[in-house]
Amino acid sequence: MSTELELPFRPDNELTEMMRLRVQSLQQRGQKRQDGERLLRPNEAVYRLDFSKQSLRFSRWVVRLAQVGRLTITATSQLWTPDLTNLMTRQLLEPAGTFWRAQGDANDAPVQCYEADTHEFGERIAELAKVRKVMYFLFAFAEGCSPETVDSSISFIVES
Repeated sequence: MSTELELPFRPDNELTEMMRLRVQSLQQRGQKRQDGERLLRPNEAVYRLDFSKQSLRFSRWVVRLAQVGRLTITATSQLWTPDLTNLMTRQLLEPAGTFWRAQGDANDAPVQCYEADTHEFGERIAELAKVRKVMYFLFAFAEGCSPETVDSSISFIVES
């Protein structure tokens, strides 16, 4: 018998603030980012996913948008150690997961997404869970979407 495990994406406010301070520091000193460095944009925040189990198979995304908007979730590679290094563009994984609620969508209508990309993305996260206890993501909020209007998690089947 297989068990389903739903893991919530949690905001990492400390890491988001640290990355915002990096942008602010560069601006104040009139410096440019390192070659290849990925700075946090104003509409982005860092979220984390903590894996309580390592042997997982992707099942489905659970994303709720309370209003019209677009959410793009981009994973970071296991090579990024946020306490030691700045985020580099080469450490962002593809594909990203893009979810949206369009104007005119019924309140009870499911959130739309690019299904093939989000499925591949979910499978990739399950693969990385085998070697990681925590994973970091950039959440980009657009078109009316904000952290307050998003509830997101990912479900896996626990393999024995």
